[in-house]
Amino acid sequence: MQALNNILQYKLIDFETYQVTVFQLFIFIAILVIAKIILSIFKMFLNRQKKQLKIDHGRSHSIYKIAMYVCWTFAIIIGLNSIGIEITILLAGSAALLVGVGLGLQQTFNDLVCGIIILFEGTIQVRDIVEVSDIVGRVTHIGIRTSKIVTRDNIIMIVPNSKFVTDMVINWSHIEEQTRFKVTVGVAYGSDVQLVKKLLTESVGETDKVSKTKKPIVRFIDFGESSLDFEIHFWTTENFGVEDIKSDLRFTIDQKFRDNKVQIPFPQRDLHLISSKINFNEKA
Repeated sequence: MQALNNILQYKLIDFETYQVTVFQLFIFIAILVIAKIILSIFKMFLNRQKKQLKIDHGRSHSIYKIAMYVCWTFAIIIGLNSIGIEITILLAGSAALLVGVGLGLQQTFNDLVCGIIILFEGTIQVRDIVEVSDIVGRVTHIGIRTSKIVTRDNIIMIVPNSKFVTDMVINWSHIEEQTRFKVTVGVAYGSDVQLVKKLLTESVGETDKVSKTKKPIVRFIDFGESSLDFEIHFWTTENFGVEDIKSDLRFTIDQKFRDNKVQIPFPQRDLHLISSKINFNEKA
């Protein structure tokens, strides 16, 4: 027993005003392990509640992230106190250094604060489809400083969190699962517009991954220079792959127009040439 006590009281660090023993180091490690266990239990509880209360994945991820940061912050503070490091004295002693670092890392701290705002507000969540800086992508990770989105080209983009707070961001998944999109097409002057409307509606109904519960909308939007212009609006839950759906819809529209003799015109220009006779009278 005395040998064990000697081992625990063995000084790993021994200065005049500060010592760290094996026992203190053991307590520090134990605090971190306990924090890890608490987080694991909380994650299991959250997953169970997510199924019972039907909490979406993005919201549960945000809750877990906030809990993780809070838990680790308290664990590190308590752990440092257990080995004799007063966190208040440490902060006071490094105040000048922190001010200098803060001035040089203003944007980094801005991203950190924005990350906390995103996690608390839940305006951007994991698996959401967002459009930021004209780039569409699915959110795969929300960190404390940066977030990751995967684009339609399967490219991972690392986005500073301040982009989601200060810039205009379109979140296609924030309110409803279904989103409305449109395809524009023009037909030749003289075409039967009612037939065009019928063919466009049928084309949407025959396209895969388009909502069958919400009716499509056909709009006669303008008399163009060379065509009668129409828009066909449709709904889908496949926000991320909607460009492929638009392509399939255009293929269907083109085939139906061909089958029903509806022409899609191309821009035409009439060129009028004016000729005049020029007489050159040569004086003798």
